Amino acid sequence: MGHFKSIIGQSPALDSLIRNARMVAATDVTVLLKGETGTGKEVFANAIQKESRRADKVFITLNCAALPESLIESELFGHKKGSFTGATANTQGLFQAADGGTLFLDEINSLPVSIQAKLLRFLESGECLAVGDIKPYNVDVRIIAATNSDLNKQVETGEFRRDLYYRLDVVPLELPPLAQRTEDIEHLIKHFMAMMAATYLIDAPTFSKQALKVLKDYAWPGNIRELRNLCERLSILLSGRIIEPENLPREFMTHSSSTPKAPSFTLPESGIQLDSLEADLIYQALGRTKGNRSKSARLLGLSRDTLLYRMQKHGFTLN
Repeated sequence: MGHFKSIIGQSPALDSLIRNARMVAATDVTVLLKGETGTGKEVFANAIQKESRRADKVFITLNCAALPESLIESELFGHKKGSFTGATANTQGLFQAADGGTLFLDEINSLPVSIQAKLLRFLESGECLAVGDIKPYNVDVRIIAATNSDLNKQVETGEFRRDLYYRLDVVPLELPPLAQRTEDIEHLIKHFMAMMAATYLIDAPTFSKQALKVLKDYAWPGNIRELRNLCERLSILLSGRIIEPENLPREFMTHSSSTPKAPSFTLPESGIQLDSLEADLIYQALGRTKGNRSKSARLLGLSRDTLLYRMQKHGFTLN
């Protein structure tokens, strides 16, 4: 369980995700990690592998967006000598190299449709076929996949096979964007600043309360990776100093909620019944998430405990 404890943060959204990931790690089920770029999908894949029965076996990562279509099939499944120009010897692929262990397929949303059928065959039967071969081979490999885009939409447009999606989506784990776990920002900053201080042998800077407020108000389109990069930049440029809002990059000020903006909700002239509106929004959130309270809480910008309290206040059934 120690490997999940190394994941930084204490927000309700993260706690719920870690609980589910721990249960998944104990099994051999296929896992699909969903989340925006920079939310930490590879960190979770590593933690799941280290808590699994395959922890002492090989763990191999392939970014499906990093190779051209002409190479990815051979990279995954291997090839026979003479199967294409330059194939001067029989070469094993990542499935053979990962036999007994775990294969993490990052950005699986970029996997070409022509290769998706071969991956589906493996998931259904354990069989793989090398390029240029006619005899399949069997391997024992656990698949952890990750996507930074909505595979449902790609299924609808024909970019991703529906049957493969269902095979991968046995246990989906959705990583929340950093903007939905602002409680974790200070914990992450402390971790990254200590890391940079040790890496560069410098005194870590500290953030003023005003600068921390700007960070918590920011939208974080690059998520945790963007925060890490910011900490690294400021550690080098402002070593040992106190960071004020004016020391932050310009985009943090222009995209901060401290910037005046139009209200997202306009109070009607006739007024509203706030209790009724709150109950109605909770009802809509629960309906949209099919009763999932953690997801409903995120939609409403609440902690799970606060949502349960307000559900109880409005007479919702809690069992």
